[in-house]
Amino acid sequence: MAYTFQESYIRVATACPLVSIANPAENGKRIAEIYEKAAKKEASIVCFPELAVTGYTLGDLIQQNRLLLEAKEALLRLAAATKGRATAAIVGLPLAVNDNLYDVAAFLADGEIKGIVPKSNLPSYNEFYENRWFQTWKDENIRIDLKGKKVPFGTKLLFDADDVLCGIEICEDLWVAGQPSDFLTKNGAKIIFNPSASPEQIGKATYRRDLVKMQSARLICGYIYTGCDQSESTAEIVMGGHQIIAANGRVLAEKQPFESRELLLTDIDLDHLAYDRRRQKFQTLHGVNGVEVIETSLQRRQTDLLTKIEQSPFLPTETAAKRRERLDTVIAIQAQGLAKRLITTKNKRLVLGLSGGLDSTLALLVAMEAAKVIGQKPGDTITAITMPGPASSSRTQDNAANLASALGIPWETIPIGPIIEREFEALKHGGEQDIAYENIQARARTSILFNYANMREHPAIVLGTGDLSEIALGWSTYNADQQSHYNVNAGVPKTMVRALVSHYAERLNEAASAIVADIVATPISPELTKDDSKTISQSTEDIIGPYELHDFFLYYQQRWGDTPEKIAALAKEAFGEKYSAETIEKWLTAFIRRFRTSQFKRDNMPNGPKIGAVSLSPRGDWRMPSDL
Repeated sequence: MAYTFQESYIRVATACPLVSIANPAENGKRIAEIYEKAAKKEASIVCFPELAVTGYTLGDLIQQNRLLLEAKEALLRLAAATKGRATAAIVGLPLAVNDNLYDVAAFLADGEIKGIVPKSNLPSYNEFYENRWFQTWKDENIRIDLKGKKVPFGTKLLFDADDVLCGIEICEDLWVAGQPSDFLTKNGAKIIFNPSASPEQIGKATYRRDLVKMQSARLICGYIYTGCDQSESTAEIVMGGHQIIAANGRVLAEKQPFESRELLLTDIDLDHLAYDRRRQKFQTLHGVNGVEVIETSLQRRQTDLLTKIEQSPFLPTETAAKRRERLDTVIAIQAQGLAKRLITTKNKRLVLGLSGGLDSTLALLVAMEAAKVIGQKPGDTITAITMPGPASSSRTQDNAANLASALGIPWETIPIGPIIEREFEALKHGGEQDIAYENIQARARTSILFNYANMREHPAIVLGTGDLSEIALGWSTYNADQQSHYNVNAGVPKTMVRALVSHYAERLNEAASAIVADIVATPISPELTKDDSKTISQSTEDIIGPYELHDFFLYYQQRWGDTPEKIAALAKEAFGEKYSAETIEKWLTAFIRRFRTSQFKRDNMPNGPKIGAVSLSPRGDWRMPSDL
């Protein structure tokens, strides 16, 4: 089934036009010009600042009859400009209703004023004097007459844009306790627009950004904040034109204060909002509490995607400091989880198989941190076992042994060749490199670890090393590397494993750091089959596909419940320059097949700490039939 972006996304925009104070006609022209640009960019809704038609900083001029009349006329012209267009506009202006003056935002679509929302909370402290001019609205919705047409007016209005309910609150409404957006989202709004006028002060932009981001997270909604342009009067305050588009706790797009940009656009994923609302049981009510839903003919129509799709969603692009902080947090969670498990054992010791690969290296590094947590030396806590087999390369075995030595970790080598030869003989196996050939090796290694841990002179727990990506794909041998006493890597996807190992290497001595660098550069391989060469001849990613693709698929399937068609489309957006569409679809099909047939392994997976939003523990986050 073909997938199109308008199935899942709505394109929204904020606009920041130059302001001519107390000149509605001129401001209306500028608003109309930017509206046209937004329409050409396929935006469904564009939001302009608070009192954009007149300017916010005009003081007592706001009460002049001539100004109010011209503002209303400009609004009617702007409404007419939306006729036959697929883009709505939200425009702020002062409006006199029944001899009271209100600070309002009008929703314009289909050539009409669909509804008008008055500001609920008027600031009258410090530089604000809004109570001097405006009235608040606390009553039920009414109809007001504008040029012979009855227009809905009130704070209990929602606007239906192609089955997406949108609500409006204005500036201060966000900054107070008990925001109108709480009420609107509880009554079905998925998108909140905030035409605003917030002067710049030291530190205020950060606070404002955090406020918008957290409101979008708390209400599981898209939140579009539109601040006034710096061309407002600077007699007493300075506006910065700050614009923020956030969704579900993430800032998707931002125009920084004083940045010269008229239009800010991005796409909000409606599927993801709906998924988290279902998951968190965010109960919404429809058609109650006096809320009125205003229908429009708007239809989402974007043909591309403006939101950047990260190739590594488990490790999104961020500043170097933020990335280090994130990786340090992951290692801390892993180490604390393992420390608690060690504390519950009598001898506080562990044993792990060290292969010279990424996963066992990370497990070793985490174990060192866990030893520090419980006040022991890593060398007194950890024993590493290397277990070379028929396909083991000298590169990986040397790296494993040398790393343990460089870190002061006791290690032993127990070759599995004689053990598997005797099992081949007992089974009358001819030595052909089939599945049994591979699994006999894997089970021999796991058996050695468990039996070694049970020996009286060094009782210990067996530390698992398999990562989240392998658990998802079933890339482990049942009752072999699939088992351990505790698995510190169970919540860490392969792309993060590589980043964590590289990050931790910065803490190590020069010799250990150089070895880790070579481990990171080593091709990923189970080393269970071989050819005539002495190098690594079995590539995991050649067999099951690139881990960066599988981690991408895993994230969007498990974190958001996205359909295969949508996941494929997003992967093409993220990896289009690296992989062909056919390659992406091939490995997505393989991922789905492997994921669905591997639940029996996950049902029996050992304990391990949850790291991020995606976990496959059958006791915690993920339950599914193992016989699909």
